[in-house]
Amino acid sequence: MPRALLLENIHPLAVSLLEDAGYDVTTAKGALDESELAAALEGVSVLGIRSKTQVTAAVLAESSLDAVGAFCIGTNQIDLTAAADAGVAVFNAPFSNTRSVVELAVGEIIALTRRLTVQNSSLHKGVWNKSADGAHEVRGRTLGIVGYGNIGTQLSVVAEALGMRVVFYDTAEKLALGNARRLPSLDALLAESDIVTLHVDGRPGNAGMFGAAQFASMRDGAIFLNLSRGFLVDYAALRERILDGTLAGAAVDVFPHEPKSKGDDFSSELRGLPNVILTPHIGGSTEEAQHDIGQFVATKLRDYSITGATNLSVNIPGLVLDPPKPGSQRIVLLHRNVPGVMAQLNDSLADSGANVEYQVLGTWGQFGYAVTDVVGGVTGAVIAELEALPTTIRVRQLG
Repeated sequence: MPRALLLENIHPLAVSLLEDAGYDVTTAKGALDESELAAALEGVSVLGIRSKTQVTAAVLAESSLDAVGAFCIGTNQIDLTAAADAGVAVFNAPFSNTRSVVELAVGEIIALTRRLTVQNSSLHKGVWNKSADGAHEVRGRTLGIVGYGNIGTQLSVVAEALGMRVVFYDTAEKLALGNARRLPSLDALLAESDIVTLHVDGRPGNAGMFGAAQFASMRDGAIFLNLSRGFLVDYAALRERILDGTLAGAAVDVFPHEPKSKGDDFSSELRGLPNVILTPHIGGSTEEAQHDIGQFVATKLRDYSITGATNLSVNIPGLVLDPPKPGSQRIVLLHRNVPGVMAQLNDSLADSGANVEYQVLGTWGQFGYAVTDVVGGVTGAVIAELEALPTTIRVRQLG
């Protein structure tokens, strides 16, 4: 039986789907560091992770993986180019937990704007301090969304339903939903927003994008949220702005260095600050989201194993495929995207006497992905000949 390793407490539904597909599944609650992961991957075909485990080029070089599933939105914890170079397809869940993140953001925006954290703390200390000072409705206030992707756009719609004005900034061209307005720069957004929330991806170029200069450009009394990536923000600068009162509050769900496992010690310069909500990277951690993510990613891994389908892969060309017809074999060739590869593939099949029933090619940047269904003639010698081509990254024989 092929083996699958699922780390970081992935939903049991993923285990069931992979077991039903014929995998021997091993699970672990926590993340593994590089050396632990390399050792654990011996004989493993499919790896499932969330955000903590780092799948580096060194790990990939020592593994025999076919695919990696990121049971989350982000994939910056995986070296995607090294994975493609090793013939390892990577899948994630770009949509499954967007609603959960949006609802957390909305809840925190309301809590911070009404200063519920401060009122709650006072009552727990036995102090009755009924006051409207510093408390506001969210209706009529301006929400600035930095990053107008799957989460940012859905947050935009929900915020407008609450009566908020929405502005957004994104480096890519994005269609504004509802009455949201796109602003030409981050500085323009900061100058206009009562609440600023980050929803950008984890690409290296975004590291450190929000620091002292950006906090200084925010309006006095504004609120800041980061539910995207910890390494985007200078939290020491945020601490200063909270303590000097120029920012009214903040909510942070992600940190530059996060504990690997539940119950581990956590430290941050943001602990103990007034009107600051800290959560342990739970933006997508609802039962509904984790169920949907488990189903979505495990299904992608299963389909890749059975049919070679790569639809929504984040590192190799995406193809939607039906299973091969009974009596045929499927040859899957991941290769360098250079002229002549398909001719070499078809020459090898023709010389062996194989009859091609179906063939499709997808390309993306430097990679090509060719899927060919044939009847007869596919011997070990043919597969070895394809593997020996200088353009070949990986050959798989399915069906």
